[in-house]
Formats: sequence, structure tokens, C-alpha cells
Amino acid sequence: MPSPSALGIRPKKPAVLLLVLFAISACSQSAPEPKSSASAQPTEKLSRFYNQKLAFGPCKGFGTSPAEEKLYADSRLECARLEVPLDYDAPEGRTGQVAVLRVPAREKSAGSLLLNPGGPGGPGLPFAAATGRALEKSPLTARFDLVGFDPRGVGATKPAITCFTNEEYRNGDVQTEFITSAGEFSADDTGRLVEKCEQRSGGKENLAAVGTRDTVRDMDVLRAALGEDKVTFLGQSYGTRIGALYAQAYPDKVRAMVLDGAVDPHLGSERRLSQYAGLQRSFDQMAADCATRPNCPLGQEPERATENFQKIARKLLDKPVPYGDGQEFTFDDLVGSTIVALYYQQTWPALTKGLTELQAGDPSRFVKLSAVFSGRNPDGSGSNFTDANFGIGCMDEERKDPQQAGEFRQKLYDKAPFADPGGSREGARGACEAWPAPPKVTYPFPNRVDGLPPVLTVSITGDPSTPYRAGVTLSKTLGGSLLTVKGEQHTIAASGTNPCVNKIVADYLINLKTPPPTARCEV
Repeated sequence: MPSPSALGIRPKKPAVLLLVLFAISACSQSAPEPKSSASAQPTEKLSRFYNQKLAFGPCKGFGTSPAEEKLYADSRLECARLEVPLDYDAPEGRTGQVAVLRVPAREKSAGSLLLNPGGPGGPGLPFAAATGRALEKSPLTARFDLVGFDPRGVGATKPAITCFTNEEYRNGDVQTEFITSAGEFSADDTGRLVEKCEQRSGGKENLAAVGTRDTVRDMDVLRAALGEDKVTFLGQSYGTRIGALYAQAYPDKVRAMVLDGAVDPHLGSERRLSQYAGLQRSFDQMAADCATRPNCPLGQEPERATENFQKIARKLLDKPVPYGDGQEFTFDDLVGSTIVALYYQQTWPALTKGLTELQAGDPSRFVKLSAVFSGRNPDGSGSNFTDANFGIGCMDEERKDPQQAGEFRQKLYDKAPFADPGGSREGARGACEAWPAPPKVTYPFPNRVDGLPPVLTVSITGDPSTPYRAGVTLSKTLGGSLLTVKGEQHTIAASGTNPCVNKIVADYLINLKTPPPTARCEV
């Protein structure tokens, strides 16, 4: 499943989210010894969390959907719950439970490889289970236990962020974005939205408890509960922000770290500008490819593709296409599912076919694209990706007043005109303005982190969501090596699909062998 940074795509009326070289010489060390029982030395008030032992057992009941439950029926998988303080400043108060899934090593375990799929809002349990299958014959699954966890507010972790009912998802009554596309938030709208989240998530305290900085602290408690002296981590997309913040907070607790599809560590919401520029670049690439084929729905002149797409899309503003059981396919649906299809070059043909079918009155291909990404079923049930994405974003990013929101929205559409619904930018409001707690922003990030071992950053030249330059910046900031991958897609290290990437990543994670500065792979 694609894991873009903060792109909450929904199957019905989603407000499209307007969000996203130094290399050391190669060195080699031996593989890690089997994990020990050593734990961190926490403060006295946190010691009970750090000293806990995870009680792994069957994963039945950890799924948030029938599809996840079916995936977790694999007898090899083990699940547990990690107790963490809801508020690290008051560890004697209420606690939460982080859901954890482990895929045991196929041979003698040399330790745990922690995984994060991105998001924010992406659940780590199904990602670990799926990665175990994708890397079934990899030396990584022979040597490491793969460990996925649902971050705070996400999936099977408790408390989880819930803002919308299944019926609201089904009927398309879902808008959570900081800036909406085809509609605007009023002050009353933002208040009602947060009130629903508060009521359905168990109160203001739970809304204030999500955010990446607290997830990073949970990850260190998880490290200790797994019996690891140091973390071995693979994070993609938004997961690179989790990894970078962990490296900043606990540099002496990092053994190895692969950061794939990097989020620029120095940018807050401004990173969305480069993200939208990347999406427009991928749209243009897709349109140029389409133009070489007969009956391209965007025409045979690539320079007019954005204009032609807009002619198709803006008709939906006034006249959505009906489908299913009384549902409607809207402008936001089209732009959202188009973004999903732009993530991988292999899905470009599905996008162009979908446009042709849509003009004939059939949006089903796009509906399926959005559903696969969002984890939502036609009846509205499924993942809380969107809800958690909203909550974590509210706690991670600075907030804008209405004037700033409108100006920023215009900048985004200047970068990605294919997604522009037209109309006035005035009145745009940040949906987080009524959130009951101030953000714990995840930037600015320091220009260097002392005491950190070499990190491997993987960046794809044509990544539409986390642009290549962000990987260059992250690699320079953290040190270590940058693996450049030539291609048109978002993330690759956990897929097991590229022998070149597979070998470099495995050599690094197992033997701590970093690739040379000239290391290149191609999709």
C-alpha cells in the first residue's frame, strides 16, 4: 500500500490534502549478536514502562478490519500490547496501549528490525505482516524479527483517534484537511469537527496525546521492552520523520537506520510545496507517456494535459457522477485517486483508463484506487488512517490563520495546477484551529546530530511525494550514505522488488556495511 507523507485519500468526497552529498566510506562489521535482555536506564517514574516484558501471543483480535484479521491468521505472527504513559510529563497518570506485531526470524534471531510504513496514520501491524511476505526469502527475515507497531492514535493502538462514523465515510461527509479543495471551513465547521473527534476518541486528553514526538518516546520504550540495547529501524515516507526524530532524541540508542522516501527534516508545512511540485512533475510525466498512445484521454499534446484534465475534473464540481448505492464521485475523489495513481509508474495506465471510463460515466476504477489506499470498504468500515492523519498533523505542525491559509493554498495550486478546483482562496481555514492542545512541532531539526552511527538514506529520483532533494538534505543532516535510485515511484526498500536495493539494504542492516557515495540503483 502506498504510504505518502500526510496524504489522506478517502473513497468518498475526500477534501484533497494540500500538504509529502556527504557519504562515508564503506565499512563492514559483523552481524549483531542475538538480542540481550538489557534495557535503557529510564528516569525512576518511567522505569515501570521500560522494564515491562511483552507478552506475545496470537494476533486474533488485533485487526481493525476483516482483511487485517485474515492477514493476522498466519500462525507465525505474534502480537502484544505495550503500555505507555498517555502524557510523558505525567507518567503516573493514564496510560495507553501500543499494538505490536512480530514476524519471528526464520533462523536464529539477531535482534528486532522495527518498521514504519508512513502516513501519518499508516498502521504498522499489517505493514510488518506484509513485509514479512515480501521479504520471505531475504536474509533480513532470516536474521531479524520484523516488528511493526501502530503509532499513537493509529489502528489497534489504544486510544485511537476516531472522528467519523462508518456512515459518514460511506456518505462522503468527511473533511479533515488543514485546507480543503472544493469547499471551505468556517470557524463553526472547525469547532464541530474537533468536537466530533473529542467525543468519539474519548476526550480532549486523548486528542492531545498523539503526535510524532510522543511516538518517538514510545518507540524507545518498545526498544527496551523487546530487550534491545539499540534500535535497528526501517521507516519509509513519514516514517523517515519518526526515524530522524528518534535519532535526534536517542543517538546513542541507534544501531542502524534505513530512511526511505525522506521527508525534509528542516521544513514544516512548507515541505508541501515541494511535494505538490513533485506531484505535478509526475502528472506531466504520466501525460507525456499517455500522449504516445492512441486515444489518450488527455490528448496528444502533453503541454495541454493539465488543461484537459481540468475540463474533466471541474465538471464534477457541479455534477458529480453517481455510482454504487446512492453515492457520488466528486472533484475531490478524482484528484485524490489521481494522486494515488501517480505514486507508481506501473499504475499510470490505470489512471488513463480510469479517465476514459469516467467520461463514459463509470468511476469504478478510481473508486477502487482510493479504497485500496485508504483502507476503507464500500460500506465505510475500515482503517482510521484519515482520522489519525488529521490528529497527528494537528499535533505536529504549526497552525495558520485564515489569511495565511488562503495564501498557502494558492502557493500549492501554483505548484500543482492539475489539482486546482478554481474559485476564490479567501475564507480557507485550518481545520486544526480548534484542536484542544498546542502542537509539538517536529522542526526545526538540528543541522547535525552528534554521536549517531552512519544512517542509510534511500531516495528515488522521480518520487512524486517525497522529492529526491529531501533525501539529499536528510542524508547530509544525519550523515552516513545516500542510495540514489533512478525511477518513478514512492519508496522501495521494504518491497523486495529490486535486487540492487535489496542487497545494499541487507548488507547495511545485517553487517553495517554502508554503500559508497557512487552507489546507484534503477527501478
